[in-house]
Amino acid sequence: MRKTTGGDQQATAVGSLGSARAFSGMSAFLLGGALGTLVGWRPIFLVTLGLAVLVFIFSFKLRSDRGNKQVKVDLLASVLIGVAIVLLTMGFNNLNAWGVFRATADAPFSIGTLSPALLFVVVGVICGQLFFMRTRSRMRQGLEPLVDLSVFANPTERSAVYAMFIIVAMEAAVNFTVPTYIQVVQGRTPFDTSLAMMPFNLTVFITATLIVRFYKRYSPRTIVLFSFGLTTTALIWLSLVVTNNWETLPTIIGLIVFGIGQGALVTLVFNVLVTAVPKSLAGDVGSLRGTTQNLASAVGAAVMGAVLVTTLSFGITSTVNNHPDLPEELVAQVDLDNVNFVSNDDLRAVLDGTTATEQQIELAVELNEQQRLQTLKIGFLILAGLSAVAAIPSSRLPRYRPSEIPEPDNVKD
Repeated sequence: MRKTTGGDQQATAVGSLGSARAFSGMSAFLLGGALGTLVGWRPIFLVTLGLAVLVFIFSFKLRSDRGNKQVKVDLLASVLIGVAIVLLTMGFNNLNAWGVFRATADAPFSIGTLSPALLFVVVGVICGQLFFMRTRSRMRQGLEPLVDLSVFANPTERSAVYAMFIIVAMEAAVNFTVPTYIQVVQGRTPFDTSLAMMPFNLTVFITATLIVRFYKRYSPRTIVLFSFGLTTTALIWLSLVVTNNWETLPTIIGLIVFGIGQGALVTLVFNVLVTAVPKSLAGDVGSLRGTTQNLASAVGAAVMGAVLVTTLSFGITSTVNNHPDLPEELVAQVDLDNVNFVSNDDLRAVLDGTTATEQQIELAVELNEQQRLQTLKIGFLILAGLSAVAAIPSSRLPRYRPSEIPEPDNVKD
């Protein structure tokens, strides 16, 4: 190993990049929640469009790079990976709306009774495999690949990618689960929801900014394993203390601890990925990072949503069908095939259209509250299990410190 004068600067730069991402997420929650409460959701898309136009205009101020005219872009590989990402994102994002296996009434089409979401995921995986086959073939022929697969050359890079996917997926799952519960179940405004998520998002931002101060004292492996330990502990804690009131101190503490671990992980893992490969592959690392984060966000939110809805549906169906005070003729008047998270007022409105008595309505509302909370606790436990499993790839991360970054060809696990 050798000391590098750019080690500290590189760690600081990557830390700034991680904190910028965290700050944008925090700002999006706060700004989106305020606009959603004051003017509604539709105008937010116009605001997003305006921001996109500004980014496009400012992009012309970036330093230009003439590139290498002798390098030809692999159009077939571009199409394959593009189709794969689009299909996988659409498939996972619509698992709830279109159905996980069987197509729902909201599905645009079906293959027999199969959901198009499942079809999109399968075809997306196939296109992804074809992309890798195409890329390996070009590399064997000595041709320029769309993405150099050397970024996966050793266990360190692969472990960093796996860890990054798990990190972003967990963040997306929490950012989906908590707002859904607060806004849909409790009927709170989008602004209230953004305030409830502020302890988590603010902690992620602060930690992503300050974590670089620990790089000189601890190795990436030590920090990542400790951070995953924090996220696992926080998620288990949340599964034990969470109630229908998100303003309780135990719940806020759980979100803050999870945010500390999450903020440290997002910045550190990207830093490991950058330092573990030659500088000539910096563009490939950037592409890999963006693709991994986008896909992980879609998978994390969609899969968590599907798991929660399935768990809730099973719990409610089992409880209602076996409850002595809810007769079969009453249960038959409610569509249990489309169980979802609803507020107490919405559930009462549905039951008012049945033959249910006032006592039966209140009983059904109470049972629904219990099952919703139980489902939320199970969801946190599932995420805690995922966080604990992440220790397996994380154990392969390097022991060196960013201030002692070795030559890329000499990186040892």
